[in-house]
Parts: sequence; C-alpha cells; structure tokens
Amino acid sequence: MAWLGKSAALALLTFDVDAESPILAEGGRHAGNPVAMSHQAYGPLVAVPRLLDLLAEYSLPATFFVPGWTADRYPETVERIVAAGHEVGHHGYSHQSPLRMNEAAERADLERGLEALARLGIRPHGYRTPSWEAGHRTFALLAEHGFAYDSTLMDDDKPYVLETGAGPLVELPPHWSLDDWNQYMYLPDPRSGPGTVHPPGRALELWRAELDGMRRHGGLFVLTMHPFLSGRPGRVEALRELIEHALSAGDVEFLSCGHAAERALADPDLSRRELRTVEVDPDLYPG
Repeated sequence: MAWLGKSAALALLTFDVDAESPILAEGGRHAGNPVAMSHQAYGPLVAVPRLLDLLAEYSLPATFFVPGWTADRYPETVERIVAAGHEVGHHGYSHQSPLRMNEAAERADLERGLEALARLGIRPHGYRTPSWEAGHRTFALLAEHGFAYDSTLMDDDKPYVLETGAGPLVELPPHWSLDDWNQYMYLPDPRSGPGTVHPPGRALELWRAELDGMRRHGGLFVLTMHPFLSGRPGRVEALRELIEHALSAGDVEFLSCGHAAERALADPDLSRRELRTVEVDPDLYPG
C-alpha cells in the first residue's frame, strides 16, 4: 500500500504539550517568574481541553508530544488526551536540547521521559526532539529504545525510512513554516519568539497555502502546534477554518503520526536513507 493511499495529501495535527519546560530549560531562575510560568500553564490547564473539544467536533485524530516534565506535573491532562483516543508521543523529559547534552545525559533524559509516561500507562512509539535540535547519536538511541518513528528532520516533505546503526526509524518531516511558535510566541523574559505576535489570519493563510501545495505535490502536512499558543480562542478558530478547508477539499486524510508511520513502513517504495554527516574544512568554516 502506498503511504498516501487514495489521498492527495496526509495531514498530521500535532501538539507539543510543553507546559513550563521550554522556559525552565533556559534557566531554573524563571520558575520565580509567575507571569512566564502562568503563560505556559495555560496550555495544559485551559488549551488542551479546548483543543480536544475541537478535535472531537470533527472526529479527527491527533498526536500530542509530551515531555516527561509535563506528564509528572499535569498527569490529569495527559490522561484526558489518552481518554479522548489520541496518540501520545515522547518529547524528552526536560525539554533540554540534545545538542547541549553529552551521550549519558541524553540517554538519561530520554529514559526519564519514558518512565514518566509509563507511570500513566503510556508506551510511546514516536518521538520529537525538543526544539528540533537532534544530535547525530539521537536517532540510533531512539531505535535502540524501540521507537518506530521520529518527527524532527527537515530534508523532505514526504515520509522516509531513516537507517540508523540500531535499526530503522520512519521519519515524518516537519518544517518551521508549519510551526505556530514562529507565528504566535512572545515572552519578554526569557526573550522568546519572533518578537511580533501575528494575527491568526496570517498563520491560517500560510498553513492553507502549504496544505494546498502538499495536495498538489503529494506531500505530508505536519502541523506543529503548542497548546499554550494555538489553544487561545481566536487561534482555535483559525485552526477550525484550516480543518474545514482541508475537509472541504475532499482529498486530504487526517491521521495520527503513529498511523502515518505504519502506513509509510508498509509502502515498499518508500525512500530509505542514512543521516549524512557534513564534513567541514576548518580552514573554510572555522569554529
């Protein structure tokens, strides 16, 4: 079976339920900033229930990538996601970048996240690197721990199999243009986001154009949202418009990441590749 099936494009609605973790990853001192912490807590407390209602209204599947920190601090939110029938993926424990970790620290963070999800009865099959900052060892580490797919690398707009030294992973490529962080994120301290909060209509215009492009070119539309951003009322209505546009097209299929990975792995014609190391001439590119 071809990974696209009979559709022109596959749409994956994904939510990174970060809560406070990406701000704390910038420094534990930010725990003393009630405004910054409340800005992040809006996600699990208010936005996730609202987004679950939206998904239920249209009977759509989604994947929620959850850091272990969030699972430990907001277990009832994660349980609500599971009860609604959605997939939960792994998003690290602390939301620290693997690029800032040595191998032992990256392994420990991954395993601590697995333990946090396991306490809620969840064995995730997929992973998304915090901040999309993977190291070269990240993918073999995921395969070693039995993950079926990853959604981090940006070298395609179709799924492919990434061959690692520890086994294969299906890669479901995201892209910055399909990330709400670049449209909506703003915090003065720590300084976060593009510095300008754009109206929901701008995000809708961009995402609708990308979706229509994927329909023409037979692509994988991976929309990455953060509940504390996209779960605000006006932005939920923009997401609703995008969903209705996709449904009205009649040729877009919505899947969870796990289902899309299964579909991809069953496609005998799926591209397979290895992660290519970039060899650098230090005289040409010092530092």
